[in-house]
Amino acid sequence: MNSPTPVYVGFWLRFLAFLVDSVVVLPIVVAIIIGLYQHSGNWLSMLMAGAENFWVNYGIPAAFTLLFWLIKSATPGKMVASAIIVDADTLQKPEPWQLIVRYLGYYISAIFLCLGFVWIALDSRKQGWHDKLARTVVIRRGPSTANTP
Repeated sequence: MNSPTPVYVGFWLRFLAFLVDSVVVLPIVVAIIIGLYQHSGNWLSMLMAGAENFWVNYGIPAAFTLLFWLIKSATPGKMVASAIIVDADTLQKPEPWQLIVRYLGYYISAIFLCLGFVWIALDSRKQGWHDKLARTVVIRRGPSTANTP
């Protein structure tokens, strides 16, 4: 019995998913920063600071993303796009280490003029550099992936 060929999710749909995720997580980060710094009256400058708020600016988005990936194999944006992250070889749910590598790979994909993300548009399996590092692909959730988490 032949298994159906997965439908890889391309650049623009993944970019839309990123925008949805940003709209979801940004208010959470801003609310925490305002809550932490409202007594100082300087929360706006703290919002712009990186080092002082490392855990708020980087930790919360990382925790948000990784938890969704671990539980749902997708963030809210990917869910809106009917997309899931799977192991590139088995098309099954990725291992936790793959998801951590994938998240850290975002920084590598971004650091070189975002070429690692642009690569999604050029690759036959629609893999960004972060996907290649983690050995993952993003596919459409549908009848062919009904048994895939």
